[in-house]
Amino acid sequence: MIYIVLSVLFNAVLFVILKLFSRFNINTLQALVVNYFTAFVMGLFFCEVAFDYSKIIEKQWYPGSFMLGFLFIGVFYATAITSQRNGLSVASVASKMSVIIPISFGVLLFNEKLGIAKIIGIIMALIAVYFTSKKEKGTASDSKNLLFPLLVFVGAGAIDTSLKVLQNDYLPENEISLFSSHTFLMAFSVGIIIIGINIIKTKTKINGKNILAGIILGIPNYFSLYYLIKMLDSEVFESSTIFTIHNVAIVMVSTLVGILFFNEKISMRNAIGIAMALLAIFLVTS
Repeated sequence: MIYIVLSVLFNAVLFVILKLFSRFNINTLQALVVNYFTAFVMGLFFCEVAFDYSKIIEKQWYPGSFMLGFLFIGVFYATAITSQRNGLSVASVASKMSVIIPISFGVLLFNEKLGIAKIIGIIMALIAVYFTSKKEKGTASDSKNLLFPLLVFVGAGAIDTSLKVLQNDYLPENEISLFSSHTFLMAFSVGIIIIGINIIKTKTKINGKNILAGIILGIPNYFSLYYLIKMLDSEVFESSTIFTIHNVAIVMVSTLVGILFFNEKISMRNAIGIAMALLAIFLVTS
């Protein structure tokens, strides 16, 4: 359970930092690329085995890690844009409603059982996520503003599903830090190519504050992935239960942070959502 708590806390911190990017005029792409390099370096400190790339490419999880590198930077960038254009709560709900994707694959791939109580709990969790997060008005209703939330939804679901498959079938526990570090290195590699193209095309300059913002973001980003995998590895609950608890808890925490630090107002619908979320957690764990 401690891994779930830590993963939730670090994920909530990520949403807050991304929200602050627009306030301080941070170049999102530059900060994200630095963030992934920072997370890669963080992983090196915690690796239990040597970071030898000639051996890494022979690992069974290497193709999955390579693919996740592309997904990470794409989804993170879409999350940042959604948070800034549509609001913190919209980014949160788009990301966490994607829980239905890994839950579905958990049932299909790992033969997880869904009793009546758990099905009701999952449905209530999805409704709770929407009710709890839906505070800001209008911004997400414009069709041109729906692209990035949709990308976040699909991408976040693909990431969670891929992590579960890799953790279950290919990733030894003593290689979690190595896997995390390599995945962040792949995301950094993709990002540095994109930045290079932008510099050539638009003469964009790298700013010191973007580098600092990326370093600040990279530290909790590393731990958010590390504890997510540890959470999946713990096998206290089935993945459908874990993802439901995890995603609902992140939405609740990020909503409370929005209220406390960003002057976001809580409505009756939000309060009902929080109550439903607590009941949903009880149902999926009973």
